[in-house]
Amino acid sequence: MNSPIRVALAGAGAFGIKHLDGIRNIDGVQVVSLVSRDLDKTREVAAKYGIAHVSTDLADSLALPEVDAVILCTPTQMHAAQAIQCLQAGKHVQVEIPLCDSLADGQKVLEAQKKSGKVAMVGHTRRFNPSHQWVHKKITAGEFHIQQMDVQTYFFRRSNMNALGQPRSWTDHLLWHHAAHTVDLFAWQAGSPIVQANALQGPIHPQLGIAMDMSIQLKAANGAICTLSLSFNNDGPLGTFFRYIGDTGTYIARYDDLVNGKEEKIDVSQVAVSMNGIELQDREFFAAIREGREPNASVQSVFACYQVLHDLERQLAH
Repeated sequence: MNSPIRVALAGAGAFGIKHLDGIRNIDGVQVVSLVSRDLDKTREVAAKYGIAHVSTDLADSLALPEVDAVILCTPTQMHAAQAIQCLQAGKHVQVEIPLCDSLADGQKVLEAQKKSGKVAMVGHTRRFNPSHQWVHKKITAGEFHIQQMDVQTYFFRRSNMNALGQPRSWTDHLLWHHAAHTVDLFAWQAGSPIVQANALQGPIHPQLGIAMDMSIQLKAANGAICTLSLSFNNDGPLGTFFRYIGDTGTYIARYDDLVNGKEEKIDVSQVAVSMNGIELQDREFFAAIREGREPNASVQSVFACYQVLHDLERQLAH
């Protein structure tokens, strides 16, 4: 495929805008349709980014013959059904994390991908952040082996607000969304499947109906372990912080920044063509479409993560 890849983007909220900003830096890609539930807001964002077609219905975008691919930045509860809708319409699809909020729905997406033969990718951004790529290169070169990962995922989110501080129409989830990043990253970096997983959760929020605090332990087949602490109650530094403890060093990743165990900065600026993990994720999606190959973070390659989340959910329910 040498002609421009034409994209429909669903979801004009905080993460949709992150994708639009990243795509601006990628040659040969054009966003031709924008979908979101608030038509006035959608038109406003579309005007800013030069997008000609707007709608409140994904089916309108899928009906456009020029659309090659779709990026879904919609509420978690819509991800699986919309991904299947895109694949059945003959479109390549990238769905923001998480792929689903139930294993059965994730399995349906995987089956739809296999039937369609289209590229289907999930936004497991940690695989693409330069900080984690730098560590991954050391691992694949045999220069570093993980003994333990210590991860903190902390937000202050006692009401439904998005990353821009705007009201959300849906409820986020520590397990199926935020834990998914670390569960997948740990197995990918360890190069070994997760064989043991345990979880504890704190009180259920009376209005939101979700646990606001959670603790997860993981063990890979090769013996590496991971401890993950998650909270929506943390009124302090926000985000996810990864400490890699290995046989030849210790590294701390804070999104696209990386330091060693002594807090000495490591230059990751040459790891990839950008320091923006979302942009790098999108570049991989479009490259896989052009090259007719399976992308890093394909539905197939991340599916084991959702099996672990399913097992943890069952454990917590009991």
